[in-house]
This record gives sequence, structure tokens and C-alpha cells, in this order.
Amino acid sequence: MRTRRVIFCPKSEWWEAGLIPPKPLYSKPALSLADQIAKLEANGMVIDDHAIAEHCLQHISYYRLSAYWLPFEHPKGQAGPRFRTGTNLQTVLDLYEFDRKLRLLVLDAVERVEVAARGAWAYEMAMLGDGFSYLDQAIYADQNKFNQNCARLDKEVGRSKDTFIRHYKREYSGPARPPVWMSSELLSFGLLSQWYAALKEPSLRQKVADPFDLDEVIFVTFLHQLAIVRNICAHHGRLWNRTLDVSLKLPKKSPPNLAAALNRSAPKKIYNTLAMIQHCLDRAELGNTWRERLQTLVSAMPYGNPQMMGFPVDWADHKLWGGTK
Repeated sequence: MRTRRVIFCPKSEWWEAGLIPPKPLYSKPALSLADQIAKLEANGMVIDDHAIAEHCLQHISYYRLSAYWLPFEHPKGQAGPRFRTGTNLQTVLDLYEFDRKLRLLVLDAVERVEVAARGAWAYEMAMLGDGFSYLDQAIYADQNKFNQNCARLDKEVGRSKDTFIRHYKREYSGPARPPVWMSSELLSFGLLSQWYAALKEPSLRQKVADPFDLDEVIFVTFLHQLAIVRNICAHHGRLWNRTLDVSLKLPKKSPPNLAAALNRSAPKKIYNTLAMIQHCLDRAELGNTWRERLQTLVSAMPYGNPQMMGFPVDWADHKLWGGTK
């Protein structure tokens, strides 16, 4: 067997030779809480109360908070302290708390939209014939994807401890896969969006989207992205100033109030998702107060401006958000 030689040389020589230099091994050391505080202060961050700082670093963590002090840093490579003059740890903590409240607010709305979407999908699948019509391979475009979705459903059925599944298994000899109104309660939101997107006929997908007054092409991408946002919230991820991995297909003209309120210049920021959520809430839950709660939270944003999350300057003036525009 031939051995492979690794030649070490300055990066400049690698670039001149048209090669990519090897990546270094990660070697940053673990730091005690006291050392973390000392490092922040040495880099120019103002810490008024070391006891509060130690408490927050202990219970939130340095690494999680680092995403919230990133906007306060000078560009990399610039000489001098890491943080801009006057950067205070309390401002970073206030921004973290704002994001925490935003996640909880979004999670509250996603739950209601998700339940409504589950109900719409289960109803239309049942109306195809009976509770098991959703298992007809002929209504799906990709048979391999259909088989994968069935396998994932089988896994959920097999490990479920829900009372209704126990009852189904105890009282009935089959089919092995339960009727759609039961299965819809077992699927994760992400898997539900995949069952929906896999439907072959646009007209059938449209029936599921009709209660939300959205085109099915729009609704497919919205459910996919909403499942991702839900997982970010559920796992305590950052929404503030985040660039989402999946873009939405945005309605151009209809529904008019939604189309007018969207920000097409920031397709991967959270604002458009929030606008879509509000539109769906207006259909799924009459008299909801989510828009007012969101406006109150955003108006109290502790740092920067809402444009960092894709909010248009005049967002609150649009009819979707209770304005007149």
C-alpha cells in the first residue's frame, strides 16, 4: 500500500501553486466563567455587573450569546478591540431576550396554523373515498417518495403511545396503517408538508390550500418553510436577523392585502414568513390578536431596527397589519 505524504508549507505557496491549503485543526481552549468575562472585557465589551454576567454565561452559555453580540463587532481584520466602543453586555442580553419572546410568539402562531393545515389535509384526503384513500399510490407523483413517506408513517405508528392508536390496534385487525384522521395526528409537521407536496394533481393540493386563500404552489413552499421555522423555535434557535435556508414563493397580486405587505427584496428573512403566518391566522382563527402582540414586541426591539429581520420601513401601515395602505 502506498503511503500518502503531507507536505507542510506556507499558505501563500499553496495559493501560488493553485492548490487549496489544508484546514487547521480546531484548537480553541475551554474557558472558565471568569476567563470568559475577562476575554469579553479585554475585547472591549462593557460589563457593569460581573455577578449577572457570570449567571448569564452559566445558564445561557458564551457560545449561544455570541450570535447576539456579532453585530456589535468590528469587521474581522480591523485593528483595535473586537467590539465597538460602548458595547454593553446588557444590550446583548436584551437582544437575546427579545429573540426568546419572538420565538415563543411565532411558536404560538405556528401551532394554530399547523393544526388548521392538518385538518384541511386530512379532510380532503378522506373526501377522496374513505379514511384510507390517502394511501392510494396513484394520487402521488413519485412512487419512491410515497414509499419513503409510508415507511416514516409506519415508524410513527409503531412507536406511538397515544390512546387512540392503542385503541385502534386493540379493537381492529387492520389495516396496519390507520385512517387519515388518525395518521394526520402522528405525522411531524415536516412529514405532513411532504405528504402534501407529493400529491400528483395540483387541483387536489389546491383544495387543501383553499381554506387559507392561497395558491397551492405558494402553500407548498410555505408549509415547508414553516416546518423549518417551527423546528428552529422548538430547539431554541435564533430567529432575529437569521437568513433562512428555504425561500418562499410569494404571491404577486392575490390575496391583495398579503401581496402588498410582503418584502420581495428580503426573500430569506423572517418577515415574509411572519406576514404569511398572519394571513393564515386571519383565515384559521377569527378575532386573533397575534398582529397586535407582534407589533408590540417589534416596537420594543432593543437594538438596531426591524429591517435587520426583513421588515419594510412602512410594514405596520399595510392592511395586513391593521393599517390602511
